Amino acid sequence: MSVDRILSGLSLAQKAGRVSSGEFETQKAVREGSAHLVIVAKDASDNTKHKMQNMTDHYRVPLYFYSDKESLGRAIGREYRSMAAVCDEGFAASMERKLIEINRGGRNEYGKDKNI
Repeated sequence: MSVDRILSGLSLAQKAGRVSSGEFETQKAVREGSAHLVIVAKDASDNTKHKMQNMTDHYRVPLYFYSDKESLGRAIGREYRSMAAVCDEGFAASMERKLIEINRGGRNEYGKDKNI
């Protein structure tokens, strides 16, 4: 049930034009400061996860490892996506509250490596 809420939020943000997806576009959004939340698929490569962990730590953007590449892609109308950046503060805040609720353990200030 909660999985649907996160992916539904991602889908709504995509329809509003407020999602950057794929490795290149997500990194660009983080560097430019437009990303308010980054979601990386749990089945992404370890190198991809490590790279995004370092980047989001540096730019202080919340990062969550969530779902899988196929589900992330389907939520935004693509085949597969290993990551996505939510570029709207409202959507990001709503999704992050849901992610924290699922996690129940809270998170540190920048969302460091929370597997959900």
